[in-house]
Amino acid sequence: MAKAEGLAVSFASLSGALGIPLLAAPTALLDVIGVPPTRARTAIARLIGARELMTASALLMDGRSGRWLAARVGGDALDLALVGAAMMARDTDRNRLAGVLVFLAGCTALDLVATRAAIQIEAQGSGRLAPEETTSADALAVAEPSTIVRSVTIALPPDAVYRFWRQLENLPTFMRHLESVRMLDERRSHWTARAPLGASVEWDAEIMEDIPGERIAWESVEGSDIWSAGSVEFRTAPAERGTEVVVRLRYAPPGGPAGAAVAKLLGEEPQMQIAGDLRRLKQILETGEVTISEAVAEGRKIMQRPAQPLAAAA
Repeated sequence: MAKAEGLAVSFASLSGALGIPLLAAPTALLDVIGVPPTRARTAIARLIGARELMTASALLMDGRSGRWLAARVGGDALDLALVGAAMMARDTDRNRLAGVLVFLAGCTALDLVATRAAIQIEAQGSGRLAPEETTSADALAVAEPSTIVRSVTIALPPDAVYRFWRQLENLPTFMRHLESVRMLDERRSHWTARAPLGASVEWDAEIMEDIPGERIAWESVEGSDIWSAGSVEFRTAPAERGTEVVVRLRYAPPGGPAGAAVAKLLGEEPQMQIAGDLRRLKQILETGEVTISEAVAEGRKIMQRPAQPLAAAA
């Protein structure tokens, strides 16, 4: 892993460790540091947590650590000012807050050193690899790839399900994390997906195997910032009850294990997406629409996009 990217992952982990409790349990955290929680203080704590998680996401998705480490320094200065103001309040525990100030001062010093180092590394051209230099092997060095296998049975013949999937522009109609898929030629396509905290990621993929009515296999091409490979098989279901669709996906999350952990906490991990995607595929192909326009799935409210009519699969 390039040195700058290593800094990005390390400090993204720190931002995540600070941001998650601030966002998830601000009242408890305020009690711990000696600040009686009020509505305003709780809101401020949540905003700080959201800022930390946004910084973590930016570090993981971008990898150019200099600019985002500099953003951490700015956040440190704001946090120091807020804690200093809290020490002036009559109802706070100044001894505990003094410890918080020491901790924040240490974080600030660490961020300043890391920012300077990252900027120097990037200036020397030894930060992230340029897109044309990035390979599948480079991506695999970030983290061991994870493997996902999911399936669903659809009450249509394999040829019909295959035709719908093979028109890759159809995929965003049931894969809610995808913004778009654009065909570049018969085998290559450009993908844009939503990432945690409102970010996005793009890559190119190539179809490696295409057996009409049976199987499609693909892999991200050299030059992609993330690596993934997968396949989808279309099998005749037992007793000819339709098609069993089996998806296998292997991927290396950007940012390595820290990136995977943040994505999982935010509900953006591919393993948490595929099962819901396949349920929506079944609804679209069997009924022509997703039957729930607003739903609570996996603990979160989702606004579904209008489904593409089944006729598009023909």
